[in-house]
Amino acid sequence: MQPATQAWWFAAGRLLGTVLFGLAVGWLFGKPWAGLACALVIHLAWQLVNLFRLEWWLRHRSYADAPDVGGVWGEIISQIVRLHRRKRFHKQRFVQLIRQLQRSTAALPNGVVILNAQREIIWFNRMAARLLDLRRTADLGLRIENLLREPEFARYLAVKDYSNPVVIRPTTGEDCYLSLQVVPYGDGQQLLLVSDVSRQMRLEAVRRDFVANASHELRSPLTVISGYLETLSQDPALDGDLQGPVTEMRRQAERMTGIIRDLLELSRLEETDEVVGGEPLDVPALMSTLRKDVLARAKHPRDVRARVDSDAQLIGDEPEIHSAFSNLVDNAAKYTSPEGSIEMRWWVDDEGAHFSVTDTGMGVPVEHIPRLTERFYRVDAGRSRATGGSGLGLAIVKHVLQRHGAELEVQSVLGSGSTFTCHFPLQRVQQPQAAVTATG
Repeated sequence: MQPATQAWWFAAGRLLGTVLFGLAVGWLFGKPWAGLACALVIHLAWQLVNLFRLEWWLRHRSYADAPDVGGVWGEIISQIVRLHRRKRFHKQRFVQLIRQLQRSTAALPNGVVILNAQREIIWFNRMAARLLDLRRTADLGLRIENLLREPEFARYLAVKDYSNPVVIRPTTGEDCYLSLQVVPYGDGQQLLLVSDVSRQMRLEAVRRDFVANASHELRSPLTVISGYLETLSQDPALDGDLQGPVTEMRRQAERMTGIIRDLLELSRLEETDEVVGGEPLDVPALMSTLRKDVLARAKHPRDVRARVDSDAQLIGDEPEIHSAFSNLVDNAAKYTSPEGSIEMRWWVDDEGAHFSVTDTGMGVPVEHIPRLTERFYRVDAGRSRATGGSGLGLAIVKHVLQRHGAELEVQSVLGSGSTFTCHFPLQRVQQPQAAVTATG
């Protein structure tokens, strides 16, 4: 029989014995019911004493010993003691786990900040304190955006797209760059991961400077070489056997000139990612110009269309927008056969303005689409060289769109063609003055 069952049988027997004893004593004095009542009162008083002792021990169990009581009360006290020991054991394990977690996060080379659903700081490690200049006594409980007042970080939090980190340059540090990435978890809680990327950014700056300087220095010699090759190719005294090689050299020189021009343009765009303003642009007129440029090629798709669904204007930097749209149309023309077609489209809806270029070319495999905007990335290197592609056009498009707060969307089906769409925010749209006046 279980100890708890034995205790209850013992309590029942004691109660029965108390009742019989009270009745017997009362019967001796001729008042059996009075004797029963007195016995039950005594039994109840004993239970109250045990209950008082239990309550007093529960309030002072940190330093007082458990009362030595038998029966049901003793079994209850034993259960409480076991629960208390189990709770203390799990508490010690939890404290050890927390300490190990704190020591491990303190040893991390990156900063870690724990934020609640309101983005208030709950905890941070030593590296985060050093990188973000946080103070444990003063900054706990404050919102992270009130401490990091960087425009790039504020936009990052507002967009709520945490798939990629954002790089900021704090005003407190000289030549210091920090990479910040938010990782949501739990019930609205967030982890802010902080790492020092100053060395990578300095190396990137050195690389950009080298590319810009090298491209600038190569431009003049290439111009001279191209001029001599053009003169040589037009010389009637040129041997017929040399006509082919000279023509090929001219083509390669023109290709290298185009690469250097794109490198210089990309270096200029990479100097800053600040959003530009600009003036209202007549996108339908720009599309008409781009269509004429395609049709002026020696080889071009048979059908080149410009579909204008809105006469709204786009606010932006005209040379940069022209460069981005021209690169998209140029890519479509290069990779579309003479029997194929190209369609440019411009439209405006509730989400903003959109410019797309659709072709019936060879298409792009799905696994290559995320890397299309990397510099010098080619899906088919041999075909790109044959068409004169530099691998920089889509990188230029990406940077131009970033400077205008826009995004590039790529949809492609292998063997059926591709659609490249530029999505501009609604604040970049301006209705023509005549339409605004008529509406007013």
